[in-house]
Amino acid sequence: MQEIHTIDDWNRVVEQSDNDPVLVIKHSTTCPISAAGYREFQSFDTEIPKYCVIVQTSKDVSQKIAEDTGVRHESPQALFMKNAEVVWHAAHYDIQQSALKKAVNTN
Repeated sequence: MQEIHTIDDWNRVVEQSDNDPVLVIKHSTTCPISAAGYREFQSFDTEIPKYCVIVQTSKDVSQKIAEDTGVRHESPQALFMKNAEVVWHAAHYDIQQSALKKAVNTN
């Protein structure tokens, strides 16, 4: 999993998703709920590229993602993107491997 540090990094992920789907998670390193969602996301076995935004160190990126996608910021928050659009998202305890699997297989 690759970390998104800058808005330029985010823009590259959006461009990539225009051709190939991507998964992104916003993660708070100080929240136990976020830790649970992050573990589910991290252990989800897929060929789809996965990216992570640490909200404490990349608040500007986290806000930019919310602005660009129209998905209100939450943490943890998982996004599945295709064609530069969010086609599925989940937050908190809804970030589970089964939900991720269903999202990538039906979208």
